[in-house]
Amino acid sequence: MATVLIQTGTLKVGDTVVVGSTWGRVRAMFNDVGKRVRKAEPSLPVAILGLDSLPQVGETLNVVAGEHQARALMQKNQREMAPRAVSLDNLFDRISAGEVKELNVILKADVQGTIEPIRSSLERLGTDKVQVRIIHSSSGNITESDVMLAIASKGLIIGFGTGIEAGAQRLADVEGVDIRSYDVIYNLVDDVEKALKGMLEPTYVEVIEGRAEVKAIFPSKKAKVAGVAVSEGKVSRGASARVRRGEQVVVESEVSSLRRFKDDVKEVTSGYECGVGFKDFDDFEVGDVLEFFRKERSS
Repeated sequence: MATVLIQTGTLKVGDTVVVGSTWGRVRAMFNDVGKRVRKAEPSLPVAILGLDSLPQVGETLNVVAGEHQARALMQKNQREMAPRAVSLDNLFDRISAGEVKELNVILKADVQGTIEPIRSSLERLGTDKVQVRIIHSSSGNITESDVMLAIASKGLIIGFGTGIEAGAQRLADVEGVDIRSYDVIYNLVDDVEKALKGMLEPTYVEVIEGRAEVKAIFPSKKAKVAGVAVSEGKVSRGASARVRRGEQVVVESEVSSLRRFKDDVKEVTSGYECGVGFKDFDDFEVGDVLEFFRKERSS
């Protein structure tokens, strides 16, 4: 049984309700003098019977259409109530608030031989307030499985000299998982140490806006143009971009020209073809994957 104060609408016996992470069907309601009532209108406090478990004080009660909607809303509330993901940017605040006692790290490296020196360097950074724990390490690109492990452990992912699979990046963006990439061990260890001490400078994260595959190469007066099919997101003139050839990044540049047929355009979206020119680069090959991205300040 829980006491609620109706703010908007009318609560009736038989309604399906969600309160935070619990739900139920209102089997009975009682007013402030203990008398059974069939409905409750705004400003009327009532005690309701029928919830699956006791809610927390201050949580909001919502009436939904049925059990399916109730479970969906309850799961959404549970996700929003879950602890925030740990990142190097919020680590010191989380430690100071007593929310984090261990920093769980998934470590990926280009070769197996670099893992042990990075592991030992990171684990030595632990303090009396927080321990650094490497919960998984392996060589190879950062995958969706790594991101899933970071979600489950409320940890972060550190990559050394390795790439990030497209699906892994998308999942990390959705779930708020912090992925940090390095190619110098000193910088990696220094960033973690500064984060533990609250001295880390603001960072910028990369947001992938679109991808396209090169289908043909066309000559032009100034430089070659790549004829591409946009497979994900969008391509925008002026956007930062890179060329991937297999696992290798060939170059990072920006989109200097963008055309649909004979027309100059500002943007081309997924499912369409276009001609793309890069600033100071035209050594495209059929099969290259072009990634288009922007940088955002990490919150």
